[in-house]
Amino acid sequence: MRNHCFAIFFLTIVFFFMEGCSISYTLNGASIDYTKTKSITIRDFPNQAPLVYPPLAQNFTEGLKDKYIRQTRLQIVTDNGDLYLEGEITGYDLVQLAVKEDAYASQTQLTITVRVRYRNQANPEEDFEQTFSANRPFDNNLMLQDVQDGLCEEIIAEIADQIYNATVANW
Repeated sequence: MRNHCFAIFFLTIVFFFMEGCSISYTLNGASIDYTKTKSITIRDFPNQAPLVYPPLAQNFTEGLKDKYIRQTRLQIVTDNGDLYLEGEITGYDLVQLAVKEDAYASQTQLTITVRVRYRNQANPEEDFEQTFSANRPFDNNLMLQDVQDGLCEEIIAEIADQIYNATVANW
């Protein structure tokens, strides 16, 4: 009986302390003050890489927008967003990796590089210009055309995560 009374007393004290506190916890890692920041503008990211994969620009822009739609309550607007992202794809590169004993490469690595300019209307000290990149290797016995879509999808998701973390997650 005594332990029961102590537990009720303890829970009552915790409840009163919690009543006066404001706890903010998000599972998506975003630290956005939605009273100040309600919208984001994400411009199209043109492909200015020397090696051009035609669907990359649209797929990247849509993947980035999708990240913010799924992970935040921000409205995507065409102009004058509280947050602003623009940039360009600057690299789409293939590099031979893992040379075998016969001096031929057994893997090739696809790397995508994106330059991003970020502006935060509420906190201009958070503005930046930064380059992000990610890569994926694939076996040389596969044709790039056969694995390109899947590799690009994975790389776009990784770069979108990097940009998201640099802009609103404040890691």
